[in-house]
Amino acid sequence: MSHTDTQTQLDAAVDVLRGRRIALLTGAGLSTDSGIPDYRGAGAPVRTPMTFSQFLGDVNFRKRYWAGSHLGWKRFAAAAPNAGHTAIADLEAAGLVNGVITQNVDGLHLRAGSQRVVDLHGSMDRVRCLTCGQYYARGDIAARLAAANPWIEGDDLPLSPDGDVQIASVDDFVVPECSVCGGLLKPDVVFFGEFVPVEKFTEASALVQRAEAFVVAGSSLMVNSGIRLLDQAVKKKLPVVIINRGVTKGDSRAVVKIEAGTSETLVSLLTRLGA
Repeated sequence: MSHTDTQTQLDAAVDVLRGRRIALLTGAGLSTDSGIPDYRGAGAPVRTPMTFSQFLGDVNFRKRYWAGSHLGWKRFAAAAPNAGHTAIADLEAAGLVNGVITQNVDGLHLRAGSQRVVDLHGSMDRVRCLTCGQYYARGDIAARLAAANPWIEGDDLPLSPDGDVQIASVDDFVVPECSVCGGLLKPDVVFFGEFVPVEKFTEASALVQRAEAFVVAGSSLMVNSGIRLLDQAVKKKLPVVIINRGVTKGDSRAVVKIEAGTSETLVSLLTRLGA
């Protein structure tokens, strides 16, 4: 797509959004500029994610998950917010965005300075016991994993959007357990086969209901929670703007679709909307 086409789309989006309070939904495409790969962007590998039932039902699946997640965590945690995250925080500070709803689990919105963040799918920096509900900081669990599994290495293996890597053998891997009750620990993220917590979706819905426009940035809207929020926005007759490279499931319902990089487009919107 030419620069002229993109500029025309951006002009149209500015006309639609000016003077309206925006609810914003972000997906994996926003974090690619921070070095975290996308699920479905060009060149993304075919993935077969572990399901929640596999994680619960088989210790070997838990070993594989925790081993890969432990190796990926160092690089995932080292990722820094990019210009798109900062632009969203600035839009919120200027009163133009009422909050950000994110499908990402990287915590980068909060680190960029956003105040109202609904992390629909949880966050990798928290770990929860499935038995007693105790929460742990991921850094503390990482230290325990490193001490129990000093042999494991793989810093050069490809990182996934969830912050884990695939490794060959996990037979000897020691899985952490809850130090309070001995129960199963799991990163506080929504696995495939799990539902978004009701309270999270309710909070996200409230942002949409109080908004005057709905912007989707860096999501293909392939996940049900995103489509449900889009449905609410359309039902409320909010103008919808989608920023994404490639097709999304919401394109037919967008007033404006900007086929461009998420970060640079958000920076342009920040400048043009007078923040």
